[in-house]
Amino acid sequence: MPRKKRPYKNKKYLRPDPKFGNLMLSRFINQIMRRGKKSAAHKIVYGALDLISAQTKDDPIMIFDVAIRNVTPLLEVKGKRIGGANYQIAQEVRGDRRETLAMRWLREAALTRPGHTMAERLAAELIDASKKVGGAMKKREDVHRMAEANRAFSHFAR
Repeated sequence: MPRKKRPYKNKKYLRPDPKFGNLMLSRFINQIMRRGKKSAAHKIVYGALDLISAQTKDDPIMIFDVAIRNVTPLLEVKGKRIGGANYQIAQEVRGDRRETLAMRWLREAALTRPGHTMAERLAAELIDASKKVGGAMKKREDVHRMAEANRAFSHFAR
């Protein structure tokens, strides 16, 4: 039987982002970043937050936090091979992975969204996610639906 993965010991700790001092926002900027272009990621995320504050007349960090909280999954399915058959087993998602999945889904939903700049698309997706609609919320609901449908196999989980 294969060994289970051990948790990574020397975990790198991030600094909070320079503008708002928010650690979650710093992780999200890193998630948006492509090919090491962090300054471009800063422009996209801060531009999106400026658009959010202009459109909603509300605190953009609060909307960002609500959007992340709404998109965060509680359950997911993992494949497991038992006796020659593959079963999709519903499992709870651990803390760090929850936030990472939420950020990834927000980024992917913003990328597939129609719009001019990435900042505009990201702002629209974050506003939608804070209202519990949009592509990222649809992805979360699909994952939860899959997990609920495969609850019958949860006795296989260890």
